[in-house]
Amino acid sequence: MKKISKIIALLCMAVMIFGFIAACDGGDKPPAGGGDTPGGDIPDGRVHLVYSLWGGPQEEADMQATLDEFNNSQDKIWVTALSIPNEEYAAVIQTMATGGNMPDVGMANENLIIGWAREGMLMREDLFAGAADRPLEYLAFKDRGDTVAWSQANEVLAIWFDKDKFDAAGVAHPPATIGTAWTWDEMIEVAKQLTFDANGNTPNDADFDKDNIVQYGIYVNQWTWQLEVWALSNGGRWFSEDGTQIIFDDAAIEAMQMVYDLHLVHHVAPLNDGTADNGFWSSLGAGNVAMCTEGQWATGFTGDTDIDYGVGVLPYMKEKKNIATGGAVVIWGGTKHPAEAREFYDWFTNTDNNFGIIEAGWWMPTLQSWYKEPLLTKWIDDVAVRARLPASAYRTAIMEVALDTNITHPTGWYYTPYTVDIINRIMNPALVEAINGSKTVKEVIEDIRPAMEAALAG
Repeated sequence: MKKISKIIALLCMAVMIFGFIAACDGGDKPPAGGGDTPGGDIPDGRVHLVYSLWGGPQEEADMQATLDEFNNSQDKIWVTALSIPNEEYAAVIQTMATGGNMPDVGMANENLIIGWAREGMLMREDLFAGAADRPLEYLAFKDRGDTVAWSQANEVLAIWFDKDKFDAAGVAHPPATIGTAWTWDEMIEVAKQLTFDANGNTPNDADFDKDNIVQYGIYVNQWTWQLEVWALSNGGRWFSEDGTQIIFDDAAIEAMQMVYDLHLVHHVAPLNDGTADNGFWSSLGAGNVAMCTEGQWATGFTGDTDIDYGVGVLPYMKEKKNIATGGAVVIWGGTKHPAEAREFYDWFTNTDNNFGIIEAGWWMPTLQSWYKEPLLTKWIDDVAVRARLPASAYRTAIMEVALDTNITHPTGWYYTPYTVDIINRIMNPALVEAINGSKTVKEVIEDIRPAMEAALAG
């Protein structure tokens, strides 16, 4: 096996200690810890499929409702959910593959898909080949040009903000259209107006106390993969377009340093070591930050709180850029029921059948037909969590950005293998020293460049 399997296998040992694998050995019964449908037992004569997923309690509940709908729509197949914590998901799936007891269908981490496709862990084919209504093209995972999986959701980045904090400071809300997007410097100036120390001073005041800040103006999410958008915006790249080379040129390095300098130099952003995917809740959701950058999925977060959130378009450094991503739904290579798994996959990837998850705000549709009227109104204007942003801002700051392929590009893991090693294992911990200012980004990248190049080689 490739290096990726060896690395994840080490994680699996720890996972097994805590008994996650026991939750996966359910025989003809739903796996323990899965989202059992009412009644619990598998109806007689049905093929039992297991759908693996990660997500918070509400996202899991929304997903189970979708599975219930499928189960009640026919009498041949019964699908139950196996919910695995996001942090352990890859290790559990890898261990199940090693033990020959994989789920049948499920979510797959974006940074693992190409590596797993090469190792036979998922059904390696274009499951939309020949379809009249296909997903947006940038949502295809391509290994050496061959499509091996598709994202089940479409997600782009945006600015999310607390309307009350802006209004209290008398500051205009972030722009919601591409044509009026802030420059990076304009964003910093607005963030200064929204950053206050305990005495009410801002960084523009001579008496500002940077060591006693009670509200920050912005948090640009430092969860490592999200930093790629700033490299593109600054005219740089992380990876070559064919996914075969590590680039990390001067423009990419400069962009990352500019993100960290929001805290280190400008004092408008909180210190966050960037090693956890908690950007929204640790900043805007915590109540001490006026705005943050986060993916479209934050629409679902805004439905869980009484805070009046709004959405705006990303600022830009030199070029207006965004990145698209979305976890894939795959048919696992180890399924013992490939025909039934394909039948469920075809049903599930029909947007009408998973609309509950879109309606809850977690996903945007992937199929091209849903980006035209009348379907646009159905999932934007007629959905409460988007309407409150309001819907008009959501359309321009997110939907129109997603459709503009001059602006929105696939995240590196759509065409680059072993990004789980490059981004998560190597970059993520190393960049802590750049985040806290003990090293520059340039020093960190040059230190880890040989390791990243070795990881990409497989």
